[in-house]
Amino acid sequence: MNNITLKIPKNYLTILNQIFEIENKLKKVQEQNSIQRNIDRLKDFFVNEMLSDGQGLSYHNPIGENYDETRTDCDAKISGASHENLEIIEVLKPIIYGQIGNQKMIIQKAIVIVQTKNQNQ
Repeated sequence: MNNITLKIPKNYLTILNQIFEIENKLKKVQEQNSIQRNIDRLKDFFVNEMLSDGQGLSYHNPIGENYDETRTDCDAKISGASHENLEIIEVLKPIIYGQIGNQKMIIQKAIVIVQTKNQNQ
């Protein structure tokens, strides 16, 4: 693996975190299509146009995904007493990836809250 580094200005990460927050809040709003289109355009801009050719930034919301202590892309707060069969129930900050060509790297770990999955589902 190459030791490629991607220097990302902190304000870019701030903007992506804000887009993530807006997108999460939008899920609770009726008639969200027109706003989602704007969010999608902003996300596409970060992936394809913000940085020089072949470089981009994107984020991933890991809500609902499994979590265990070997996961390196999230910092977690465990809700409840059990540490087994954990699921991400809330995402405070998304995983932000930087991409150079075909190589993807974590720029920001997600900050998440996890708890034991409900066995009755």
